Amino acid sequence: MLNIQIEKMQKFHIPSIMEIEAVSFGKYHWSENSFEAELKNNLAHYYVAKHNEQLVAYCGFWNIFEEAHITTFAVKNEFRKQKIAEQLMLHIFEKAKEFGIKWFTLEVRASNLPAINLYKKYGFESIGVREKYYQDNNEDALIMWTQSIYSDRFKTLINDLKLQLER
Repeated sequence: MLNIQIEKMQKFHIPSIMEIEAVSFGKYHWSENSFEAELKNNLAHYYVAKHNEQLVAYCGFWNIFEEAHITTFAVKNEFRKQKIAEQLMLHIFEKAKEFGIKWFTLEVRASNLPAINLYKKYGFESIGVREKYYQDNNEDALIMWTQSIYSDRFKTLINDLKLQLER
């Protein structure tokens, strides 16, 4: 597992984020203005992961009542498969508790099997489909939710995953 530092996203991170964004999401990626607006959004919480001071990943969620809606999640190509996404996932689950969040939700491309597998590993279940959700190719999105992050089953899962990462 790669050693990373996770911190709150700041405006000065955006140029590095845009490099990852373009590669990860193609033509229809978020703009710099979108990220700047999110940093001003009181419902939004965004985090970056750094390795040796290099920004290697980021993610964010909106806090909507007791629900966290993951809005974006990306890891720089050359840093994938090094448990960075898992470390970020654990981080946002911990942060969510500070805001009284009980559930997580997200949409993911139906073809994005690595992301779907990560989300399933971390307790997300597919509960539906948003047909033709993505603008670039009209691909469907899976709608995924967790059970309550305070449930015994979820807490056990997360504790087990934390232990696996620490090994």
